[in-house]
Amino acid sequence: MSLTPVPQASLSDQVVERLRAEIVEGRWRVDEKIPPESELMASLGVARGTLREALRALQYTGMLEIRRGDGTFVRARSEVPGALARSGASLDDVLEARITLEPQLARLAAERATNDDIERISKALSERASVSDEGWVDADVAVHEAIARAAHNPILFEVYTALLPRLHESMSTAQSRDGFCRDERRGHDEVLDAIVARDPEAAAESAQANLQATAAWSQRDQSESPSA
Repeated sequence: MSLTPVPQASLSDQVVERLRAEIVEGRWRVDEKIPPESELMASLGVARGTLREALRALQYTGMLEIRRGDGTFVRARSEVPGALARSGASLDDVLEARITLEPQLARLAAERATNDDIERISKALSERASVSDEGWVDADVAVHEAIARAAHNPILFEVYTALLPRLHESMSTAQSRDGFCRDERRGHDEVLDAIVARDPEAAAESAQANLQATAAWSQRDQSESPSA
């Protein structure tokens, strides 16, 4: 299925909006290579210069990454990750943001999740339980993303998914440390059980308990570190 052509009279900002919409709606996944310039030019009905200007604009916002000789890849589904990267936020800041967002997302998911949402979360949890060490962080992040999606609040989802690259970073760091628990049910399997049971409070409490345990472990790990 091709993209709807952009009117000939349009400028690069209209191409930016069209491509941004496709990225936000998930036409291309994060880290996926988008179609080559020739294909995009034909689909959008614009000249190469106009397309390249739009791609550079989206690269500046942090949504795309242009790799010379390799193509253009999706980096994020909104401009928020780029702003977050420029903010200087620490991993502790990210954890505080998660503590604010994840319980509410879990609560809403228990109220609003569709059968497809539940199936998506269940599949992500199964992959998390069976994946190798190398792929575990990706699988864990996918669980959290699936729960956030099931909340059906586009604003909260956009804000939360902006945190996912930093969540990936923090989990990658954490899993290499002693005492890190990969099989924590709280915030994961327990949340799915609560969603299936349509129990918003149980879902929120499970997400909150997982994050409190993560915060406690992180503080303990830092205090025991030789460099602390």
